[in-house]
Amino acid sequence: MKLGLATAIASLGQDGDMDSLRAACQAAGIDASIVAWDDPTVSWARFDAVLLRSPWDYMDRLPEFLAWCDRVATLTRLWNPTEVVRWNTDKHYLGDLAARGVPVIESHYLAPGDDPAALPDLAEFVVKPCVGAGSRDAQRYRREDRDAAIAHARRLLDAGRHVLVQPYLHAVDSDGETALLFFEGRFSHAIRKAPLLRRGQQPTRALFNQDYIQPRDPSSAELAVAEKALAALPFGPLTYARVDLLPSAEGPKLLELEVTEPSLFLPYADGAATRFATTLRTRLTTLLASNP
Repeated sequence: MKLGLATAIASLGQDGDMDSLRAACQAAGIDASIVAWDDPTVSWARFDAVLLRSPWDYMDRLPEFLAWCDRVATLTRLWNPTEVVRWNTDKHYLGDLAARGVPVIESHYLAPGDDPAALPDLAEFVVKPCVGAGSRDAQRYRREDRDAAIAHARRLLDAGRHVLVQPYLHAVDSDGETALLFFEGRFSHAIRKAPLLRRGQQPTRALFNQDYIQPRDPSSAELAVAEKALAALPFGPLTYARVDLLPSAEGPKLLELEVTEPSLFLPYADGAATRFATTLRTRLTTLLASNP
């Protein structure tokens, strides 16, 4: 069983899951190799499957990255599949999930050509690009900062990027953000992230903002919302999924459904890497049995 663990040249050595995942794969009998999606020397056809892990520069190279996904999918099996990646790399997917009844944080969109002054009137809010990850180019504003928020939106729109505006949920300042990890649709573990967007903090230009992580047990309400989000996916069970939730007065709200290249926080939960490797071995065994 040969598995490619796809990262990016720019993020080599930055994926905190990679060492534990590779070791767990080896213990499960999977020959796992760390390879960069943008390395032109890689022969992707030599792998039985390629697992997207940390291609964290994709937001700056999305057409190129999606073309690569399409090409790899013709040579081997890509997990998660290209159609999932194409849907999930644009935050308009949140509107799809909201329409299916998932409790998503209220979301407003602006497209290139729209007037950035059409931002909704919110007491405190976040402006971010629709294609982005790791809090890059995301910033928190108050109503009195509206001119700065409009200027931020204008910069994104002028660059041809779509913009997402959401109210800032203040309970995150005390309770943090919860990320729930699922392998093949089954809950594995959860972590708590401290709030990333500080008032007045400039948007990061790094590959991702630094997270402050600790393990936690999700509430029954958080599990219910996460399972509802997964059930609303327009795809079958996925190899991995991360559901990011924020607390609100109405209960947990979906911030992101990460099914492209999420950190899985494997070192923060006993047995998580082994559980994921077991999932991968089962998938590979089924795949190889159907393609002898």
